[in-house]
Amino acid sequence: MKRILMLGAGFMQGVAIRSARSKGWHVTAVDANPAAVCKNEANAFYPVDLKNRDELLRLATQIRDRDGLDGVFTAATDFSASVAWITDHLGLPGHTFEAALNASDKLRMRACFKRDGVPCPRFFGIDRGLSTRAVSLIQQEGLSYPLVVKPVDNMGGRGCMAVRTETDLAGAIESALSNSRSGRVIIEEFMDGKEFSIEALVFDGEVHLTGLADRHIFFPPFFIEMGHTIPADIDSDTEAALVEVFRQGIKSLGLTHGVAKGDLKYTSRGVMVGEIAGRLSGGYMSGWTFPYSSGIDLTSLALDLAIGEKPIVPENTVNQICAERAWISIPGTVASVHGLDAARTMDGVREIFSRAAVGDSVRFPINNVEKAGNCIAVASGRRDAITSAESACRSIVIRLATNCPLTDSFLSATAAETGGFPPDAFNLPPGALDSSMQTLSVEISSQKRTKVLVRIPRDLDIYLDTGTDWAGRTLREALALSISIEDGLVDSLSSEDDVSVRSLWRALARGSVQGILYRYDSQKK
Repeated sequence: MKRILMLGAGFMQGVAIRSARSKGWHVTAVDANPAAVCKNEANAFYPVDLKNRDELLRLATQIRDRDGLDGVFTAATDFSASVAWITDHLGLPGHTFEAALNASDKLRMRACFKRDGVPCPRFFGIDRGLSTRAVSLIQQEGLSYPLVVKPVDNMGGRGCMAVRTETDLAGAIESALSNSRSGRVIIEEFMDGKEFSIEALVFDGEVHLTGLADRHIFFPPFFIEMGHTIPADIDSDTEAALVEVFRQGIKSLGLTHGVAKGDLKYTSRGVMVGEIAGRLSGGYMSGWTFPYSSGIDLTSLALDLAIGEKPIVPENTVNQICAERAWISIPGTVASVHGLDAARTMDGVREIFSRAAVGDSVRFPINNVEKAGNCIAVASGRRDAITSAESACRSIVIRLATNCPLTDSFLSATAAETGGFPPDAFNLPPGALDSSMQTLSVEISSQKRTKVLVRIPRDLDIYLDTGTDWAGRTLREALALSISIEDGLVDSLSSEDDVSVRSLWRALARGSVQGILYRYDSQKK
């Protein structure tokens, strides 16, 4: 029986734990969280901080001496260096520790790329002691705005922010520092262009490409991935250019045995590397969307590499399009979640992962771990897969508890008043909500009604179908969904109380379905 040590026992590592168990292997999982959701899926579990390399090595040595140990593995964590620390010391298969550090520490990574001519943005690093000199260092390095500020040693977009002017620099640096375990920050040029995720197996001196996906990034100044679509919708020349730079980056970092995952951009200056990591990707790609689109169990192949067995990379057994999309929330506390069951039954939908439960606090995301949930859909056509995933996300609504200062504050402001972030759900022209009220018959498509008689700001009716919210709903669709959830809205919107009605429309414009439902619930109480 093969024995493997799994770093991480959270939801994202569950795929790897189950895959190893399905091979008949013995899995020992470790996680800093003693209540990690997949701990009981492993054969054994130990609560160990994944940052504590010495304690991890002590445990791995103990397992090896007692029962034998064939490999160490992680997926969707930023602890590939901890894996390599163990494998280097115990002589187990894997990337070297130095290579893993290169692929974990963004300053080391950029230094490797600069040395070897791998296309990447110009950069420099600072720590807290140098933060007050950031402006002069930017000038010294010859960089110009916009810039990107991020911690050197975190993932999921935590502490990562685009900076357009010097005014926003200090706040971005402080956020990045607070999200850096080592207290170091990288400041680099902003890269324009489309973004892609790419994944490969590396062994025997070769890079075996597995998946290439379009990434869909929103909500500046942050970088929130609202989903990806695999395979990427690109021509063969673009794909070849992306793959070539990815190979160059892998070689530069010294990754030789294991998995490599990259985020790359096709910019106005050509392909540039965002980052390359020595692990399986998070964000559902390696464990869900790539297998659904190709029929290839990438996690199983990566596990084979981890114990020193040469994987046989098969041809696709299916050729499908897989789209992953996220839904998000405005700030508040979850009172209920509507639409999950309906979303699960939609054509093409394979998975619905809700991350926000009743009683949880939610916020408008500033990184990729703060999204409220994800949907995965599969179809033979690109448009069908995307439509299924996006429709499922549009049908899901988090209803928020009333009397929440965070929600009240969000709805009482506008994007113009908050510097553009968080954005308004609907980008309406100034004054549209302030025009005189009129009674209007609005055609909607909901489970309960096809037409409603409501009072609406006169200048707003022409915008019912012209713009969309964060989920892609028009104002009319958002109104219809709100009414299907709360039919009492019709009476409230037909009231002669102009202040109350206008407040509901403002809440819809600012916070979409969540906003109008919260305002309705608050008015009723």
